[in-house]
Amino acid sequence: MVDVAEQRANMVENQVRPSDVADRRILSAMQETPREHFVPPELMSLAYMDEDVPLNTSAQGGESRWLMAPRVLAKLLQLADIGEDDRVLDVGIGTGYSAAVLGKIASSVIALESDAGLANEASRTLKDLAIDNVDVVTGDLAAGCPDHAPFDVVILGGAIDVPPDALLDQLKDGGRLVAIVHQDGLGKAMIWRRLGRSFNRWMVFDAAAKPLPGFHPAPEFVL
Repeated sequence: MVDVAEQRANMVENQVRPSDVADRRILSAMQETPREHFVPPELMSLAYMDEDVPLNTSAQGGESRWLMAPRVLAKLLQLADIGEDDRVLDVGIGTGYSAAVLGKIASSVIALESDAGLANEASRTLKDLAIDNVDVVTGDLAAGCPDHAPFDVVILGGAIDVPPDALLDQLKDGGRLVAIVHQDGLGKAMIWRRLGRSFNRWMVFDAAAKPLPGFHPAPEFVL
């Protein structure tokens, strides 16, 4: 029988920690969170591998969705520099794994998901795990959650192709947004920090992730 606790420990020690993730709160949260509960049962053997895991397919309606590889997620969370009193908007939660990890680090989490089926699944799993500081909201990912803003941190759980302007507007002064941005066919982890009405932006490390719906360039009109 597979020892998932051992797999979880190996994930943290052999994938996450060697990738310059030194925040003990992130390491502890990922060690405590049963990632196998957030993948389809038939793909449970992939839960602790260092790769994206499919959560649904486009054939099921909508766009394909994926669970981000643990190493990439951990590096994004560390980049966001999340404090224990921070309010976080987690965009594109899928089945809720990232929200579960964030719930162990931040004060409160608004977990936004556009796929109603995935959102319902996330709510059930988070409830089963007694994670009670995460609220799952269904809605357009690119629009964010203005009714719950402002946020200290916004995390995007997939790659984007266009600037997340509406989400940036929902940051507090000093707030951070982290995302993987596709540029010239490559993925780059970026951080935005709000300074009054302006934003500083840095490209920090190379990273790959599957795309999030709603962040594609608008199609050009051709005569």
